[in-house]
Formats: sequence, C-alpha cells, structure tokens
Amino acid sequence: MPYPFSQFGHNLGCGSGIGELMDDLGHAMASASPQLKMLGGGQPAKIPEMEAVWRQQLAEIFAEPGGLDRALTTYDPPGGNPLFLEAIATLFRESFGWEIGPENVGVTSGGQTAFFFLFNLLAGTMPDGSRRKILLPLVPEYIGYANQGVGGDLFHAVMPLIEKTGPHEFKYRVDFERLEVTPDIAAICASRPTNPTGNVLTNEEISRLSDIAKQHGIPLIIDNAYGAPFPGIIFSDATPFWENQVVLTLSLSKLGLPGTRTGIVIGPPEIIRALGSMSAIAGLANPNMGQQITLPLIQSGEILRLSREIVRPFYEEKCRLARAAAQEVFGEGIEWFMHRSEGALFLWLWFPGLPISSQELYERLKKREVLVIPGHHFFFGLEDTDWSHRHECLRVSYAMEASVVREGLRIIAEEVGRAYGR
Repeated sequence: MPYPFSQFGHNLGCGSGIGELMDDLGHAMASASPQLKMLGGGQPAKIPEMEAVWRQQLAEIFAEPGGLDRALTTYDPPGGNPLFLEAIATLFRESFGWEIGPENVGVTSGGQTAFFFLFNLLAGTMPDGSRRKILLPLVPEYIGYANQGVGGDLFHAVMPLIEKTGPHEFKYRVDFERLEVTPDIAAICASRPTNPTGNVLTNEEISRLSDIAKQHGIPLIIDNAYGAPFPGIIFSDATPFWENQVVLTLSLSKLGLPGTRTGIVIGPPEIIRALGSMSAIAGLANPNMGQQITLPLIQSGEILRLSREIVRPFYEEKCRLARAAAQEVFGEGIEWFMHRSEGALFLWLWFPGLPISSQELYERLKKREVLVIPGHHFFFGLEDTDWSHRHECLRVSYAMEASVVREGLRIIAEEVGRAYGR
C-alpha cells in the first residue's frame, strides 16, 4: 500500500535531475563495465600529486597524539571546527584584504547541503505567508539547485544573451536589461565558474550583481565550488570577490576530497549563525576529516599554491585535449557549438535545430554506454518560457582519461549525426 508523502516528501523524494545523475553514476560505477564512458558526473579527476598530499596529511594526523580523536572520534561544533574557521578567515583576510573573522565562516556537510540550507533559509514561505524566490541572473545553472525548495519551486531565472565567439564557440552573458529584482526576490545566486557551461562571470558582471543586491538589501550568493582561489579550476582572469552582503561558498570536493563532504561558507554573521543552527538540527555536526586534512595547508597558505601550480594546470590541459577532440570528431558535417571553456570540468555542447530532444539523445547514448547529462535539467526557473535551446544542449565531463573522453565524444558525434539523418 503506498504511503502518502508530505509536500516536502514530494518535492525532495520523488525524483530530480541531480538524483538521476547520481543514480546513473552509482549504478555505472558498480557495474564496472570496461566499455563505460562516464562523462556525466561531477566526479573530480584523480590527480597523483594531490593524492600524495592527502596521504601525507593522513599519515601526519594519525601519527600525532590526539590526531585520531580530532579526525574521527569527537563531534566538532555544528558550525565547524574553531581552528578551521579561524584559518579560513585569516587566509582570506591576509591574501585578499577582506575584513572577516571566524564569525563570518561556517562549515556544512558539503556544498550541496550549504545551498539546501541557504535557499530555504532565505526563500520560500515567509512568516507573513508571502513567498520569496531566488533570482538566477544567468541560466543554464547548476542542476543540484533545482529541487531544493522544501515548499515547492524556489527560482526565477533570466534568459541569457548568446554571443557567438568563434566558428564553433559561443558564450552566455547576463542580460542586465532583463534582470529585474522584484519585491518577492530573496537573493541573487550565480556559480562562478558555472556548472554546467564553464562560463565565468567577469569581474565587472560580479561587481554589478553585487551592487544590485546591495541596492535591494538582499544577499548575492556566489557558488565558488570550482573557482578561485581554491580549487582554482578557472582559466580566465577572475578575482575572488566578497562584500558584506555576499555569501561565498567553497568546497574541498574539487581539490580531490569529495568523500569528506566539506562545504565552506563565508558570509554575514547572522547567516553563518543560522547555518550552524540548521546543521545542528539536521545532522548534529559536520564531518571532521576534511577540516583536519586541510587545516595545516590553509594555515600555511599552501592550499593556494597547490591550487595554482597543480590543480589548475592539470584541468587546463584536460580541457585543451577535450576541446581538440571535439573539434576533430564534430568537424564541419553538422551545426554545433561549444561554450567557451573558462573553468570547471565540463564541455557544454549546443546543437542548433537538433531533430530530437537532448533527453532522447541522452537515452540513445546511455544504450551505447556513454553517460552525459541532457541540457534541459539546467534551465530551471524558466518553466513558463518556450525555448527550444534548452533541449539542444548536453553537458559532458572531461575529468576522465583523455582516451575515454575522446571516444565518448566520437560516439556523441555519431549519434548526433544519425539524429540529423547523416
């Protein structure tokens, strides 16, 4: 007999794009098929130099008296380990001149949890019965935001400008003429670099969004999961940004520690305190391990060097190889475009006039053991807009081995060609 679910249960327990992504990832990895091309997830690559750092840090933790206790056998405060919070505040204060202290820093169980808390803290049904939303100034945007509202839809999005920047290259830009902050907007949110496209909002765009948020007395939330200064998977000139009304989120995942589930939030003290309260209610405390592994690297500033000298060059080369492979396999036989790659782990492919939907293309590719993510999942907040573009795009990860990425792209090109009747 089916059990009735609450509204919360329907919104979070009955399927989502991020759930489909993680389900495919989990089943595919469990099957361990040698033919599988896992190009759909956000799993970071294994970087040998970084793995050596993590092994050394773990060895030092467990060799030190009391290290095991700090890492595994005690609860930290729900807002994060005090030494870790102080180290983050000091790093950003000394490196970038930001006037922040530990009261401006919080820890959550991964970046995904940080956004679940932030979105539902600021938006949804308010005490007076009104409803507020999160404004996305640029879509496509991160798939993991889409279903996070405990009381229903939380987002209003603005269609982007599309600028052709090369024979097979384009870039999304914020359409400030369409950007309107109405009274029901609780916050503005953007990722930088953007997952799925690798788009990086310019320093001018970020500053302008911050000014707009300030004018309306609302926060600007910047998702920095891939950005500067760490993990530093960003290939354009982008200065780390924070002001008093900005909520900046970071993560240890893309440094190579996704299993530690460590999200970092820098923001106004009242928001940080609320996140600590939410962590206590939802999970008592957050995982210790990631904080303990990286604490010495943050205290010394070594985390910035590792990001600059190891992580960024590694992914920049992967990006170069993947783009070269795409140029070769797609060629001139079909109309196709690739978003300018300015950071993150993905190629964002656009096939104008694609005769089938990206969902159908995804299903065809899945049968050939190539896993990607269909584009329509990333255009939430535009549900009332009939825009064919959202069904003509794919997200492809290039974090896997170059040969796997190349073969996956070849199969994608083959299937797209078949869809066009070639």
